[in-house]
Amino acid sequence: MGDGPGPGLGGRDLKLPEAISQPRPNYTEEARKARAEGMVVLQVMIRKNGTVDGIRVLRGLAYGLDESAIHTVASKWRFRPATYRGIPVDFQAVIEVTFRLF
Repeated sequence: MGDGPGPGLGGRDLKLPEAISQPRPNYTEEARKARAEGMVVLQVMIRKNGTVDGIRVLRGLAYGLDESAIHTVASKWRFRPATYRGIPVDFQAVIEVTFRLF
């Protein structure tokens, strides 16, 4: 995970967020037909309440997979939030979402 909650916060007083729900995003029909595989890399903000927003694609795959990853992470992924000295804090992170055809 990521870059931390902000300048000056860190060390032993910072506890990183923990994923509690990470369902896989859906493959798009277009990606399936193109046999596209790989990784979408997202920069996100994990909020104090465990939700995710502020999503930005750092590396995408096309065929609708970027949008599928963004939608799933924003609407379905949940985290136990980062804490600083026991207080929940927003936390900027990088998330990798892997797409593999089986």
